[in-house]
Amino acid sequence: MDTQPHTLKLTDGQRIDWLRLIRSDNVGPRTFRSLINHCGSARAALERLPDLARRGGASKPGRICSADDAAREIAAGKRMGLALLAPGEFGYPPRLALIDDAPPLLGVRGAPQIQMQPMIGIVGSRNASGAGLKFAETIAHDLGEAGFAIVSGLARGIDQAAHRAALGSGTVAVLAGGHDRIYPPEHDDLLLDILEQRGGAISEMPFGHSPRARDFPRRNRLISGVALGVIIVEAALRSGSLITARFANEQGREVFAVPGSPLDPRAAGTNDLIKQGATLTTGAADVINAVQPILGRPIELPIEERENDGPIDDEPRASDRARIVGLLGPSPVGIDDLVRLSGTSAAVVRTVLLELELAGRLERHGGGMVSLTL
Repeated sequence: MDTQPHTLKLTDGQRIDWLRLIRSDNVGPRTFRSLINHCGSARAALERLPDLARRGGASKPGRICSADDAAREIAAGKRMGLALLAPGEFGYPPRLALIDDAPPLLGVRGAPQIQMQPMIGIVGSRNASGAGLKFAETIAHDLGEAGFAIVSGLARGIDQAAHRAALGSGTVAVLAGGHDRIYPPEHDDLLLDILEQRGGAISEMPFGHSPRARDFPRRNRLISGVALGVIIVEAALRSGSLITARFANEQGREVFAVPGSPLDPRAAGTNDLIKQGATLTTGAADVINAVQPILGRPIELPIEERENDGPIDDEPRASDRARIVGLLGPSPVGIDDLVRLSGTSAAVVRTVLLELELAGRLERHGGGMVSLTL
């Protein structure tokens, strides 16, 4: 099993504050973390949201989730047997807590122990071949027998085959929508089977949220985020599974690709991954040998609230703010470059970027790059 010190335990009041903050306008996981670092606590951040957004150029105040709405969501989750967990609480997948945009609160159903096991992701084509489905079943079963939980996205094709083959050993479904908006709808029974047989389900989305196209890449980063590595069984050249592989690379996870016929377009993406350095995978042993050295490494906790909610150092001056905003544009620029070119401290640059984010004027890219939204 993955091990980490489970020292974080939110109070009821903190959990409501955290939920209010992450459900407020223009606050995503990275912004949430920046706000906690800047303000010291979620409650202090909630109080400062309007002023920070105004400084960033917001034309009107953004919506701040109310305490009543947050309490209702928590109560609705409890009725479904769902817990909203923070990184470091038991049942929050330990490796997911390490990624830059880890959900501050994750909706978790099922046996919490399954979330603490070492996981391997298996994803691939929805329109899978018979050979692809058979391979997904075989490797999911074999890895399950070796003590790994299998994580996938509950989609048709490869995902479905991997989940079903791992029902006896343990599998986790990562949802693109809320826990009450299963997609595809016909997999509601599959999810029930997963939850009844040692498995689990996770989502960062609120109740009532039906998944949109842009939510599936967000889900894919969670599939790779919880896992030691991800196996791509079949994927066309323009495939959501390749997005999962890209996230895995960015998160420092292992990428495994199953080779296929060059005549089958469903193998074009996996064959290309192998050319780019992914581990060629023909069986569970290839995966186990690659991840074995990682299993014993300690896992450290990220987000923590501070007790001191006093004045914040390094508040930007108007001239600092103008200089930093002037260096930004539609083309991405590195945050380190902004610090160097602006002649200000990293703390000041981070604060200005936070203000712009809350005003809906900043877009973050991979590799610490940011740009102004058009």
